[in-house]
Amino acid sequence: MTGNISIKLFLTDVDGVLTDGSMYYTENGDEIKRFNTYDGMAFELLRKNGIKTGIITSENTKIVERRAIKMKVDYLYQGQRDGGKLACALEICEKEGIGLDKVAYIGDDINCKELLEKVGFKACPENSRETIKNIVGIQLLKTKGGDGAVREWVEILLKLVIE
Repeated sequence: MTGNISIKLFLTDVDGVLTDGSMYYTENGDEIKRFNTYDGMAFELLRKNGIKTGIITSENTKIVERRAIKMKVDYLYQGQRDGGKLACALEICEKEGIGLDKVAYIGDDINCKELLEKVGFKACPENSRETIKNIVGIQLLKTKGGDGAVREWVEILLKLVIE
């Protein structure tokens, strides 16, 4: 990738990207997730640079909804399985009047593969599945999911956009 690129939309998965991929349950059966504040700041940096943001996840939880609200995400799609992630990305692109070539996406597992193969800018955390790491043109990050991988990807992208 070289400088002077055009990214209009940034999308991310949740489990394994914004979180470490673990599922934590309390004694009462409540699910909890650990998010990284560096990733939260990444969404603010994107907003300041005029880039729309979105979360597309297979899970469907209030936790993710609350995190998306706190990070002021433009689009949130939950419960997306079996090609749903790509369909959501295409729906957002239609609303924004852009093509997938203007989209950056970060994912870590097989349910992200179809979308990762179609977007213009793709990345995965260091601890992603091998199938994802082997996608042609993917940026393998040094950071693990839940440890600021989104922030690392955003910093790489913003250098390319601004330079």
